[in-house]
Amino acid sequence: MIVNAYSDWSGSFREGTGIVSTTTDTLRDAPYTFASRFEGAPGAIPEELLAAGHAGCFNHALANISGQNDLTLDAVHTTVQLTMGTDDHGPSIAAIHFAVEATLPGASEEKFQQIAEGARAWCAFSKALSAVDITMKATLSQ
Repeated sequence: MIVNAYSDWSGSFREGTGIVSTTTDTLRDAPYTFASRFEGAPGAIPEELLAAGHAGCFNHALANISGQNDLTLDAVHTTVQLTMGTDDHGPSIAAIHFAVEATLPGASEEKFQQIAEGARAWCAFSKALSAVDITMKATLSQ
């Protein structure tokens, strides 16, 4: 399977404007600027889209690994906090932290932590971002 998204940009790094979109129209022509990315102004933040995708990828991986362990995930809520930084070449992603709360009937705390860690380490986004420090706090709800 191949998925596509696109972005258009016009102008300089600080003064220009752009849009980001997906070909499925999940996101269509969401505007972004330097100010929306780095100063809290209204508009899209491409890194926020990465965080949302990473949360979705993690949740799906958690359901998959749970099933591989003969457990059925009732529910999971995942928040991904992506920390921006800078390196020698400009803006960068410095860290990613997961806050996970899940209901997984029949799972011990130890088993849940093992499954959650597997999802954190092996979802497709985590593998693609393996150079970034990706941490997690996972809570099992009963």
